[in-house]
Amino acid sequence: MPDTLVINEIYLSLQGESTCAGLPCIFVRLTGCDLRCSYCDTAYAFSEGKRMALEDIQSRIREIAAPFRQLSGIIPVPIVELTGGEPMLQKNCLNLMKNLADDGFLVLIETSGAHDISGVDPRVRRIMDLKCPSSGETSRNRWENIAHLKSNDEIKFVIGTREDYTWAKDAITSRALASICPLLASWVSPLTPSQRDKSLKQPPAEQTPISQQQLAECIIADSLPVRFQIQAHKIIWPPSARGV
Repeated sequence: MPDTLVINEIYLSLQGESTCAGLPCIFVRLTGCDLRCSYCDTAYAFSEGKRMALEDIQSRIREIAAPFRQLSGIIPVPIVELTGGEPMLQKNCLNLMKNLADDGFLVLIETSGAHDISGVDPRVRRIMDLKCPSSGETSRNRWENIAHLKSNDEIKFVIGTREDYTWAKDAITSRALASICPLLASWVSPLTPSQRDKSLKQPPAEQTPISQQQLAECIIADSLPVRFQIQAHKIIWPPSARGV
């Protein structure tokens, strides 16, 4: 079925992370992921979802966006973000993003960084993870992707341990990442028991957890050129809530 995607959910909320934090955002969560990061809070998207035609997805997005699109501003809202799971596993996400950009939306994609991003429409803002040690998935980082990043893309480090912080700091300095695009340092919110899927990897042994205050203080002390962020939607709504 060439003109379809398997979709977990489509909903309107506020962007909780990235340099667009706080803006109204339509999230399109795609089904499926080939990573099992230790802190993943969307394991329900590994398999839950329904197949939808691209035309129907775009129609639903336009319907949600209609009340906003009568307004004008410096940044068009709502923005649209493709997330997951891992959106890049479904190649038709490239067509969907192109179509949404053609329709005038500011489009974001949040990707693990384990897959080739070179085919993403240049109008789309790519928020790409570099997986730190506590994820259990550092070996999946596709370092070749860095060469494809643009100045309005973003690199995200999800940091839950002191070892993650040291790893991220070394990557930033050794690869001069701050000269490429904005950098995000995202503190790991602890999983609730209901979020802890049994398929997730265990973090490497003997790592030292880092609190959000400690992470912030490390960034300040080291003059690290990153944007510290926490998942705002988990402060506003219960951490296990979906569709927010």
